[in-house]
Amino acid sequence: MRRTMAACSTILVAALSTACATSGQTRTEQADQNAPMTLSFWSTGGDDETATFQKAADLYHQKHPNVTVKVQTLSWDDAYAKLLAAATSRTGPDILSGGMTWTIQFGARGAMVDLRKHGIDALKGQAQPAQWESAVSPDGSVYGVPLDMSTLALYYRTDLLEKAGIDAPPKTWEELVEDIATLKASGVKKPYSQDWGNLDWIGYFNYLYQAGGAFYTPDCKPSLDTPQAERALTYWVDLYREHGAPTATVEGSDALDTGTAMVVAGNWIAKGLDTNKPKLKGKWAMAPLPAGPAGPTTFIGGRAIGVTSFSKYAQTGADFVKFMYTDEAIAAVAGEARKRNISYIPPRPDQIVGGSTFTPEQAQVFAQAIGTGKAAPGCPGWDESASDVAKQLQSAILGKSDAKTALAEAAKVMERNAG
Repeated sequence: MRRTMAACSTILVAALSTACATSGQTRTEQADQNAPMTLSFWSTGGDDETATFQKAADLYHQKHPNVTVKVQTLSWDDAYAKLLAAATSRTGPDILSGGMTWTIQFGARGAMVDLRKHGIDALKGQAQPAQWESAVSPDGSVYGVPLDMSTLALYYRTDLLEKAGIDAPPKTWEELVEDIATLKASGVKKPYSQDWGNLDWIGYFNYLYQAGGAFYTPDCKPSLDTPQAERALTYWVDLYREHGAPTATVEGSDALDTGTAMVVAGNWIAKGLDTNKPKLKGKWAMAPLPAGPAGPTTFIGGRAIGVTSFSKYAQTGADFVKFMYTDEAIAAVAGEARKRNISYIPPRPDQIVGGSTFTPEQAQVFAQAIGTGKAAPGCPGWDESASDVAKQLQSAILGKSDAKTALAEAAKVMERNAG
């Protein structure tokens, strides 16, 4: 790159300066802007999701006939390991997507392009602020940007709540506990359970931020030694130990189908309930999670998408990433997702109602949750710490330690992995 820029500034080749590429282009891209290019895109998720992103890739090809983007599926089970191996060996895809903070970890190893040099900041105003912040490295580098969003909702059986004399879903922590007691008194044996995040850090995340806490301080120091963190964990533990939430994870739609009155689950549950559980049709609804003392903050998940530093087509890859934020790309992905009856929430909040695959009423619930949501910490070492942090939280739920001790041990894990 240094030689390329020098060539552009040398007087002897001034006459050729119009042929020089802009900063960030590879020599291959410079050689012939119209030469055929094939970019590989490793997409973490399922085959149906890969097919939706391929629709956008095909649309990009229509606009850029010399560029072909081939999307390949990586399963969530082993995607991080495969992408980490690619980052370490510097061989693999041109474009990748995975967990929101993964590109930060790979970028720290020199395996990702800082997309700021390709004008990616133009997308910042379109993304959900907390999710964008989650994808940005602490030093400001942007190795990946949000590709889509996921979040949680409270799904509930309208018939069971009505039978218990409850006319609306709980809106606060206090109301949730009261409703659990009321449902039990009315004969409901399974008043409440959690699916996504059960006994995991994602489940605790909601209560932590709803109590006014956080996993890290703004400068990425562990922040679990606070009254807010302890209050959140104590409340979460009580939902299991005092109020009967099962520690065994039951998939959300199965839980509702077998008589659970209220379930915390991911947005994708809404897509299949009526189809997979026809007996529940007309007997369920959804609402945002009950709010804690500091507000209704809900976890925002999703994938980040970025361009590898070993790609021969970095600038073209970055242009494709920007294309994924356009109205037409979002419409292409959403259209294919609807055909396949799978969940899709675009990375732009202004497109949630019109560009997702949910009914307007369902999309409004998710939009409300996302509007006040927070995403996973983008701090160094978080991805390496998350599973061990979850184990410490579980120790409190299972009665092996008290809340204060569990949080202290979790903080030690985060400190150790901060590097």
